[in-house]
Amino acid sequence: MKWNKFRLKTTTEAEDIVSSMLIDLGIEGVQVEDKIPLTQTDKEQMFVDILPEMDVDDGVAYLSFYLEEDQDADQMLGQVKEELAQMASYVDVGAATIEESQTEDVDWVNNWKQYFHQFYVDDVLIIPSWEEVKPEDEGKMIIHIDPGTAFGTGMHETTQLCIRQIRKFVTDTTRILDVGCGSGILGMLALKFGASYSVGTDLDPCAIDATYENMKVNGVEESRYEVMIGNIIDDQEVQDKVGYEQYDIVAANILADVLVPLTLVIIHQMKPGSVYITSGIIHDNDKEFRVKKAMEEAGLEVIETNYQGEWVSVTARKN
Repeated sequence: MKWNKFRLKTTTEAEDIVSSMLIDLGIEGVQVEDKIPLTQTDKEQMFVDILPEMDVDDGVAYLSFYLEEDQDADQMLGQVKEELAQMASYVDVGAATIEESQTEDVDWVNNWKQYFHQFYVDDVLIIPSWEEVKPEDEGKMIIHIDPGTAFGTGMHETTQLCIRQIRKFVTDTTRILDVGCGSGILGMLALKFGASYSVGTDLDPCAIDATYENMKVNGVEESRYEVMIGNIIDDQEVQDKVGYEQYDIVAANILADVLVPLTLVIIHQMKPGSVYITSGIIHDNDKEFRVKKAMEEAGLEVIETNYQGEWVSVTARKN
C-alpha cells in the first residue's frame, strides 16, 4: 500500500503540543525526530537496543505523519496549517513548513535495519539475517538474528550481561526459563551453549513469531523450546503452564520495577540449587538495592553482581 508522507518542521519546544494537535485532527501515529538526548528517566523506562549516533540538539523537531492515498490530503493539510497559525501566537512553532513525499509500509518497518550490523559478544558472532558471514568468521559460533518488532538483538549491554551469565552456568541438562524473551536470543544461545530445553514468556505477541523464526534460522529443533504469551507475575494460567520447580536457570532481562514483583513469583518455577540471572537494572544504587532486597526476601542468595556501561546484572541462587 502506498502512503502520502508529510514531514512538518517545527521546534522541540512545540513538538508535544503540535503532536497532540495532529492526533486531535484524527491522524493516527506521529513520528518525532529531534536531537534531544535521552534523560536518565528515559533510560530507566526503556531499553535502547539500536540507536544511531546523535548530533547536538539544535532545537529543531520534525513530525512525520502518513495519510492513505485515498484520504483527502488537501483538507487535512488545510486544517493543520490553520491550527499552526493559531498556535504561533503563544508558542514558537518554528518554520512550520511541510514536505510531502510518497512511501510504502516497508519504508518505516525496515528503516531501523541500517543501524544493526554484525558484532561480537566475546567469541560469539551475532549477525542480522540480511548480512553475509565473512570468510574469516567461518567456523566460529554464529547466531543469525532478526528481531523484527520484538526486543533483543544482543547489541544492548543488558542482553550481553545475561548472555555471559547464562554461558557461565549452563550445562547439558539445563532447562532455562526466559521471562520477557523478546526475539528469543537468550533461550537460543542457552541451547547453543548446550542447554537441553528453553521456555520463553513475553507480553508481546510479536515474540512468538520472532522466536520461532530465529530458532529455525539457527537450526534449533522445535522440540527443544516453546514460547507463550502472558504475564507470569499475575497470570495463574501462565504460571501453571510454565510449571513449578522445573528450571535450572531463570533469566529476566527486564527493568528493576518489574524484577521486584517478579522475583517473589519466579522462585516457585526454580529448582533448588538453580540460578536467577537478572539484568535491565539501571546503574543506580537504589534500584540495585531494591532488586537484591527482593531476592533476599524471596529466600535467594545473591552470588554475583556485574556491571557494563550504565547497567547492572544481579545473579542469585535458590539454596
